[in-house]
Amino acid sequence: MEDREQKKREERAVRAVKEAFESRREARRHLERSWELNMNFLSGNQYCDVGPAGEIVEEQPRFYWQSRRVFNHIAPAIDTRCAKLARVRPRLSVRAASGEERDVRAAKLACSILQAVGEECGLDGAIARATAWSEACGTAFYKIAWDASLPGGGGVSVAAVPPFEVYPADLSCEDVEAQPGIMHVRALPVEEIKDRYGVEAAGEDIGEFAFVPYAAAACDAGGAGGAARTVRRGCAYVIESYEKPTADAPQGRLTIVAGDRLVYEGPLPYVNGSAGGRGYPFVKQCAIPFAGAFFGGSIVDRMIPVQRAFNAVKNRKHEFLNRLTMGVLAVEDGSVDTEALCEEGLPPGKVLVYRQGAEPPRMLGADSLPAEFEREEERLLDEFILVSGVSELSSTTQNRTHVTSATGLQLLIDLDDTRLAVTTDSIRLAIKQLGRHILRLMRQFAGEHRLLRLAGEGSAVELRSFAASELTSDDVVFEADSEDASSPSKRRQILLELYNLGLLSGEDGKISEETRARVLDAMGFGGLESVRGLLPLHRGKAAEENERLLTETVHADPYDDDGVHIEEHTRCLLSSRCKGRPGAKPRFLAHLAEHERQQRERREAAEEKEQAE
Repeated sequence: MEDREQKKREERAVRAVKEAFESRREARRHLERSWELNMNFLSGNQYCDVGPAGEIVEEQPRFYWQSRRVFNHIAPAIDTRCAKLARVRPRLSVRAASGEERDVRAAKLACSILQAVGEECGLDGAIARATAWSEACGTAFYKIAWDASLPGGGGVSVAAVPPFEVYPADLSCEDVEAQPGIMHVRALPVEEIKDRYGVEAAGEDIGEFAFVPYAAAACDAGGAGGAARTVRRGCAYVIESYEKPTADAPQGRLTIVAGDRLVYEGPLPYVNGSAGGRGYPFVKQCAIPFAGAFFGGSIVDRMIPVQRAFNAVKNRKHEFLNRLTMGVLAVEDGSVDTEALCEEGLPPGKVLVYRQGAEPPRMLGADSLPAEFEREEERLLDEFILVSGVSELSSTTQNRTHVTSATGLQLLIDLDDTRLAVTTDSIRLAIKQLGRHILRLMRQFAGEHRLLRLAGEGSAVELRSFAASELTSDDVVFEADSEDASSPSKRRQILLELYNLGLLSGEDGKISEETRARVLDAMGFGGLESVRGLLPLHRGKAAEENERLLTETVHADPYDDDGVHIEEHTRCLLSSRCKGRPGAKPRFLAHLAEHERQQRERREAAEEKEQAE
């Protein structure tokens, strides 16, 4: 009896999820057709449109002789935008909540973990794929999950998810966190479903939209391919239905349906929301965010009308040129063999026999190419630049502004970058949210003893053990570097200007060892400082002694760099870590006295040696 009730409950849950999926798919069908049209134009199949039935249909030529070549200006514009957006890789840094040494050390640990996890999960590759999807369709998503199958007890996985797989409950709700529910739907082979979920699913033929190399839809342009719907055989839908936490379900709800089988039903698995709550494992990235819309827009949408007009102008221009070169032949009826004339034309040296008394064939007079063709072509090219936000200076390295000064050219480049500010801000915000998800997942699943390869002082790689309790997401703030300082050349130029102004020097006019190490690291030459290796090692040893001095007496070693140790021990002594530990302060003072004595003895010995010489 209980098994029967359980089965009925599972059937109702599966039916509810599948009905909700069909409803959401129907609600955004027009958006999917728009994305498919964009991808067709991007791939070179530009003689298609959305038909009355809501499907992509091919446009047929009015006359058989009409030229239908494709002069794709959308693809190079998107390539240039993706190349410029590839530079937007803000370094995720963690700022401590206070100046206390414990918070500072926790922030440094979190920053190192972000860099290490980003390398392990291929974050740069996921960002590049998501940017390509957002430029083509307007929106892309990141799915941040915990993969328990990874070595070392599992790890964070970041995957770029196309908009075709994400179905929100409310198309007018802009934020992912504010959505009542989100579905992630994929078509997977039944074998993979059995391996992953352990259930048998009935396979079916599922149509998916994908690029097809050398498709017939590429027309006679000889393009690289087209975009069309392909059929995947032996697959089934896997529907992951996420529901937002509510008063009735404070931990939210996740329901996974594979084919017609319910494979999971329970609370949301990840504590990745704000204030320790549970949320969706998705981050959205838009090319052009729209107010009052969940999905954003694409530059391809705006370029399609210009591309259609440009193709028409170029094809009509070539048809006119063909008439000029090949001509139009006028023949009196019955005067010659028209079939042979149609096959061979009028080649040089041809002996043309025509009926006696009839008019010989003649070429009709051809006019010159109208100047309006050239003017319209130039206007459309300028409109491409206006719509795409990519100037000729970026796409073709041509400068038609007659600006030759370095300052003027830099202003033009900065102005060109400003036109991408909306898209770059969306990427930065998405990467910032990605960092938060990564840290919160590590805090949830890392455990009490986690080994990870982290970047230490001087960019040295070290194997570090840490506990999940050290990653407190409440006391960190993520900062994204500005685009002006993101490239190495611009960063070096700014640092050189700061050096020339004397802002990096101390009171004695010299640059300290710590400042020099940080400047070399910021300029991308951190490895040069690590060649010496002494300063990072001394700082690390002083940090270890700080931990020991809180509970025991530690003596200074004769090979210590006393200046570095005095600075590090004083910083720890001034922090709140010594409060509530009555014996810690005397131990720190005694240890500092030893370093001061050693420093004084070394100075006196150096003075005596100098006097003797």
